[in-house]
Amino acid sequence: MEPTFHTIIEPFRIHSVEPLRLTTRAQRVSAIEEAGFNLFNLHSNDVLIDLLTDSGTGAMSRDQWAAIQHGDESYAGSPSWFRFEAAVKDLFPFAHVIPTHQGRAAEKILFSVLGGPGKSIPNNTHFDTTRANVEASGATALDMVIAEGRDASAPHPFKGNIDLEALENFLAEHSDEVPVVMLTITNNSGGGQPVSLANIRGASEICHRYAIPLFLDACRFAENAWFIHEREEGQGHREVADIVREIASLADGMTMSAKKDPFGNIGGWLALNDDALAEACRNVLILTEGFPTYGGLAGRDLEALAQGLSEAVSPDYLRYRIGSTAYLGDALDAAGVPVVKPIGGHAVYLDARALLPQVPPLEYPGLSLAVALYVMGGVRTCEIGSVMFGRQSDGTEVPAAMELVRLAIPRRTYTQSHIDYVIEVVTAVARDAASLRGYAMVYEPPALRHFTARCEPLEGTGARA
Repeated sequence: MEPTFHTIIEPFRIHSVEPLRLTTRAQRVSAIEEAGFNLFNLHSNDVLIDLLTDSGTGAMSRDQWAAIQHGDESYAGSPSWFRFEAAVKDLFPFAHVIPTHQGRAAEKILFSVLGGPGKSIPNNTHFDTTRANVEASGATALDMVIAEGRDASAPHPFKGNIDLEALENFLAEHSDEVPVVMLTITNNSGGGQPVSLANIRGASEICHRYAIPLFLDACRFAENAWFIHEREEGQGHREVADIVREIASLADGMTMSAKKDPFGNIGGWLALNDDALAEACRNVLILTEGFPTYGGLAGRDLEALAQGLSEAVSPDYLRYRIGSTAYLGDALDAAGVPVVKPIGGHAVYLDARALLPQVPPLEYPGLSLAVALYVMGGVRTCEIGSVMFGRQSDGTEVPAAMELVRLAIPRRTYTQSHIDYVIEVVTAVARDAASLRGYAMVYEPPALRHFTARCEPLEGTGARA
């Protein structure tokens, strides 16, 4: 019998290292003040453990770096393009693959063609760039996650599911204004929670009954498929790659940020079956991104992504990836820190609303907690709450559905000791959470304000040295 061990072992060894800069608390206070209390504005050299995002921040493998040497930079028809296209279609067998420089470019192209005033785009939960591109077209972004997905402590295994009854009811009355339905896997804004295969089938059946295409926002497709493999009845015997292919077969298209599960430092694509829609999207691509066989990417990027796609569905990697994220979340939960449960795939989400009840939503409890984590130990995280989602398309501000702080784990980047350090920093901040207070926004851009906004602590609060 194979012995069972409890240590989470990385299924790789370190080939090259990058130094980290240790800072003092006083240096971090100065840095965050200069950044306008926005962690996006920090210099990365002032960050010790960077959990701001898992997008483009992972470590590429030996074989990806080797693949880069095969990059062919021909403007049109490069062999690197054909290797990339074949790798995408092996997992996502859509008729057309349109490369882009990253996921939001694919969203921009899709909604430039399908969006517009008077249109509505349902989703389980739109993430920030998806919502922004929908609204920039003049359309309305609608979130229809199940009720458990709005409850941080609910134990549902697939809290990312779209509410099929709500979707059915909306389409029954408004199908003429819906050009596409989106499904985000995993559901980033809702705590990195997966969507079940049964739910995807249900959404597909409803959409096709109303002759509306279903598109996947599939940037964490491998993690979602692993959760299906582990949690959904009747799926445990299947290969992860086969689950991915079935997911793709239920949809009519997809957008992809290849900076997530495919292990890219840059890249993305739009894939779909409809010939006329593909032609319209390629025309936008040529105007904004590049030729259809590179789409804003170098040939070496296409080669690295082709190799990364094969590595993304490795069961050894996914077991480690999901297990190490759960290790962080379970440790914080055991220490009494409120987190979104069950633990998601790419990140652990702290429940800032529960941890900082003294801070009203529109004084940004998530930002307050994120700033405190940076000041305490140089850990950079991301607010996903009323800073990111509080401002509505008409300019009014309302509290977000949840006030979260995301600790996104870059792929194959940090070791167990880094994660143990993060646990110490978070628990130290949590012990003193009652002393934290809110922030006010002093500058915000018209779209995606969380990227460049500047804030200031309300009187008597802020980063304390």
